[in-house]
Amino acid sequence: QVQLVESGGGLVQAGASLRLSCAASGRTFSSLTIAWFRQAPGKEREFVVAISRSGDYTHNPEVMNGRFTITRDNAKNTVNLQMNSLKPEDTAVYYCAARRECGRRSAPTDYDYWGQGTQVTVSS
Repeated sequence: QVQLVESGGGLVQAGASLRLSCAASGRTFSSLTIAWFRQAPGKEREFVVAISRSGDYTHNPEVMNGRFTITRDNAKNTVNLQMNSLKPEDTAVYYCAARRECGRRSAPTDYDYWGQGTQVTVSS
């Protein structure tokens, strides 16, 4: 079993930056592919970005490119999501997710473990 705990959400103004963190426990962290998803009210859960087990590569939808950066520290069992130039449409609950298998996957059903989420609100 894997436990994921997100932190770092909050209320910011448009154009600001925010850094989310995900702390993992319960399984060898370096064996997990980690991703961030988000879900706005009334919308489906949306893939934001993922990072490989080693951290050697990341992938994200083109619409996210350039503003969202994921990094991981396998020694500290943490993953960070740096979000820059935030927009009101980025407002959502952000979730950290993990999967036991490698590979580039972006569907929520591809992930085995989930955190409880952290709220990010961007005001205009």
